[in-house]
Parts: sequence; structure tokens; C-alpha cells
Amino acid sequence: MVRLFKHYVPHAVLLLGLIDCGLLLLSANLAWSLRATQIGMDPGLLADRLAMLAGFTFVVMAAMISVGVYGSDALRSFRFAAARLLVAVSLGLIALALLDFVLPGHTFWRSTLLYAMGLSILFLMLNRVVVGGILGASAFRRRVLVLGAGVRAGRLKALSEDPGSGLSIVGYVDMNEGRPLIAEAVARSAISDLSAFVANLGASEVVLALEERRNALPLKDLLRIKTAGVHVNDFSSFMERETGRVDLDTLNPSWLIFSDGFSAGRAVSSAAKRLFDIGASSLLLALSFPVVALFALLVKLDSRGPALFRQTRVGLYGQPFTILKLRSMRIDAEAGGAKWAEKDDPRVTRVGRLIRKIRVDELPQVWTVLTGKMSFVGPRPEVPTFVDDLEDRLPFYAERHMVKPGITGWAQINYPYGASIEDARRKLEYDLYYAKNYTPFLDLLILLQTLRVVIWPEGSR
Repeated sequence: MVRLFKHYVPHAVLLLGLIDCGLLLLSANLAWSLRATQIGMDPGLLADRLAMLAGFTFVVMAAMISVGVYGSDALRSFRFAAARLLVAVSLGLIALALLDFVLPGHTFWRSTLLYAMGLSILFLMLNRVVVGGILGASAFRRRVLVLGAGVRAGRLKALSEDPGSGLSIVGYVDMNEGRPLIAEAVARSAISDLSAFVANLGASEVVLALEERRNALPLKDLLRIKTAGVHVNDFSSFMERETGRVDLDTLNPSWLIFSDGFSAGRAVSSAAKRLFDIGASSLLLALSFPVVALFALLVKLDSRGPALFRQTRVGLYGQPFTILKLRSMRIDAEAGGAKWAEKDDPRVTRVGRLIRKIRVDELPQVWTVLTGKMSFVGPRPEVPTFVDDLEDRLPFYAERHMVKPGITGWAQINYPYGASIEDARRKLEYDLYYAKNYTPFLDLLILLQTLRVVIWPEGSR
């Protein structure tokens, strides 16, 4: 994987994206040349339209990221990828057509965009067939040797067997003399030179998956492997990189303290984040006011009670604040105290079901963003009762409050809506990853991919 601004991007995704960028530039240029030829106009110099070509590519690429074109499902299923590509290119072309309407003469003609749309879909589909098929082959997967043959090694084996995985495990070494859980594991005592064994397998990375590390670290072996040019990784760091979440099952305080993350040098990033929140929330409040007013009226007409729902939530550093949402439940929904939402929750009203599905109920939270209690991106704020319970049950739960809560977040786009302790545990793993690796780049990625969750609701309740 390649680390971009503290976030890991698979090599296959990065390569596929770079080729897509080139193909979009080619499509846009061919479309311009074709349309110019049709009307008997000189296409002009390529340098004169580079800005327009780059603008076209940027908008369509943003749309592709937004709808999940580079997600694991799209990478392993051509039909899935084709559907997402059609939606992405269509959304990109609509955005460019609107831009052409607002700024006539500064962008592509709308007739040229139609040609660009057809060529883009053709080239991008071919790229999925040719390059996507090659990247999916085992030859392009990272070759990993696992030191360990217990439960952790078993988890790595299951991870490697996922069709969307970018790794191939070439062997397991049982570092103990007990009975291994991995049947094919080779006993350490049967290997005279572990460094040579790694080289013979052609492994590019070694992962330490020991169940008990105390007094058991094979330091001499690891040093030889490392100095031979092979990357050595511990289990927790490897899982964080591969899954995009912090693994609570193996997490310990020393790893959090000594691993990269929670940088004090992000003060500038935080200031930029706040400026974006102020500007975007002000604009969104102005644009969405008619929509909120309309649905607030529908909420009032549909059921008894106020249109807006106010509730205390836990924010930055554990401080309480009041959240605003369009009411989607009956007014007696929490008569017996706060409860987890359920599938097909009977407390949800008819209009509430609709506004939850299209996420309109979240729009009033933009005011909370403007006042500084929330951000657009961050962990989902929970009610104090749930927080007290989860802090008792889940380790490191309080650490998620070291960043400002958000309307959308890394957990929301990666894990479906959950209403149980186990769901809260899995979402905490994503929240800790965000808190540990926050950058404006990750915020941008989350904001773009939130569109995918809105278009294809994944477990909204």
C-alpha cells in the first residue's frame, strides 16, 4: 500500500486511478477534437485547452470516488463497477453542464460533454476489463510471510482469502512448539536460516502474529530479515493498514503511544477544517433552508409534536451540547429513556421514514456545525447515557472524543448503521483510526464518499 497524507491507499487502486485520469484526459481531448471537426472548426493547440481537460478530469474523478468506483466491491465485480461508473460519469457530466451554464465560454460546450461521456464510459470499462483483470491476479498481490500459527495468524488468513484483498500469504511459521491452528505452518525449529527462508519464498513483508510477545520476540531473526530489505510489521499496525480501522482485540496503550498518529502538528489542519466548516455550513444553510422548511411542515402535519428534535449529545473532550434534527419519531419515542434504533423501528413516523432514508433529517445539524459544536466530518455524537455505558464496556472509547464529532465520518461510510454493543465496538475501531490519522485529505475522502451512502443507503434507520 501507498501512504498518502497518513492514509493508506492500495497499489492497485492507485494505479487504476492514475490510468483512469489519463483515459479521462484522452476522452475529453478526443471529444473536443471530434466536435470541432464536425462543425469545421480548428481544434487549436492542446496547451490552450489543458485547463478545461484537467477540470473535466477532476470533476469526473471526484464523482467516481464519491459513488464508490474504487471500493472493494467495484474492484472485484465488473457488473458492480459498470453500474457505479455509469452513475459517476453521469453525475460528473451534470455538474459540468451546470458549470457551463453558470460560466458560459469558460468550459466545455454541453454538446462536447455528450461525446466525452460516451468515450469516458467506453475507455473506463475497457480499463476495468484489461487492467482490472491483471491487477486482480495473484502476481500483483503483496507476498506476506506470517510469523505465528495461532488465532492472529488465522485472522490474517481469513483477510487474505477475501477477493478484494491485496495480499497473498506465502507461508506461516510456528514460532512455538505447541499445536498450531494453521495446519500448513512450518515449525521454526525446522528452519535453519529464517532470513534465507523469507528470501526463498519471495516475501516482501513479514508480519509478527504471535499470541504472546513477552519474552518471545525473535529479535535476532527480525533484525536479519529487516536488514535484508524485507519490511517487518507488527499485527496491530498491519491490521490498521489493511482494514482502515484500529483493531481493538489486540490494541494496547503502548502501541497507541508509540505508533504514528495523534500528531500535535495538525493545528494548521484544524484551523483549515474550522474555516471550511464555517464557509460550507453558511452556504448550505442558505441553500437548504427551503428544503428544511418544507419537510418541517410535513413533519408537523404528519404527527403531533415539534418539527425539530433537540437532544443532548457528547462532543469534544466529553463536553455535552445540544443537537438539532428534524423529528423522525413520535414524541413519546424516548419516554422510558434513550434506546438503540431498531430495524423497522415502530417509533419512526411515516414522514420520518422518508427523511431518514434521504438523510434530510440531518440538515438542521449544519447549524450546530456553524456554532462550532460539531464539524462536517468526525465521529458520530452519542447521547450521554450510551457514552457512560460504552466507556464501561469498550476500551479506549473516551479517545474518540479527542476530535470534534461530525455529521458524517469514517465509521459512517465504512460500516452500516448499528444498534448493538458489537456494532458500537466495530464503529469505535473506525473512529479511532480517524482520530489517529486525521488529515484534510481524509476529510475530503469522507465527504466525497458520503454521497455513496446517500445514493445507496446502507443500513440507515
